[in-house]
Amino acid sequence: MPYSLFISDLHLCENRPDTTRLFHDFVQHSAPHAEALYILGDLFEYWAGDDDLNTAFHLEVTRALKMLSQQGTHVYIMHGNRDFLMNAELAKACNATLLADPIMLDLYGTPTLLTHGDTLCTDDTDYQNFRRLVRDTTWQQQFLALPLTQRKAEIEQLREKSTQEKQQKSMSIMDVNLQAVHELLQAHHYPKIIHGHTHRPAHHLHHIEGHTCDRWVLGDWDKCANALRYDTHGIAWEAIPVKIDPAP
Repeated sequence: MPYSLFISDLHLCENRPDTTRLFHDFVQHSAPHAEALYILGDLFEYWAGDDDLNTAFHLEVTRALKMLSQQGTHVYIMHGNRDFLMNAELAKACNATLLADPIMLDLYGTPTLLTHGDTLCTDDTDYQNFRRLVRDTTWQQQFLALPLTQRKAEIEQLREKSTQEKQQKSMSIMDVNLQAVHELLQAHHYPKIIHGHTHRPAHHLHHIEGHTCDRWVLGDWDKCANALRYDTHGIAWEAIPVKIDPAP
């Protein structure tokens, strides 16, 4: 039976080798059986621009996704809050399709809305203000015109600041706002929703104006690989066998 897999929030980087091993194992052994793989944001810990494609680590990741695509699994990538500067060159290197956020799709006969999920965290006003700034086309053009080394240095500073600020925020502020979820459901005529970002894997039911809507939240990959499987029978968590050897 044809099916698709959904993942998000891998935050791949060189200093997280365990997660990188999980990613390669998943791409080599689990993902090839799916007709499509959807990566709903934060594939990378951060992305400074497509001119950073040729590092050994980035080549390793993009080649793995390109090989998966060449085996027949369609690869779709969505921007996250960490890698929103991914662009056409990155997509080409992965032989993948960049998705808009949000995007409505008909999946196995069911209207389904895909989003990274950060726009739903409206209680975190500081983050939403920052998001509006960095998603602005003019800001991105100016930032990408800086030397790559300078961009990376500035991103590292922003990451340190973000880590410090998160320690002072309540967990509820960094979760989705239910009113924002309901408004999104209403605006798109009550579809299913799949998103990541919050690192809180769960299945929620929302009852709105006589409709019952499913919201599936993807987990991060800090400790284990996780994915959703979607087919004509619906959505369920996918069991991902680990075939790799433990780190030495």
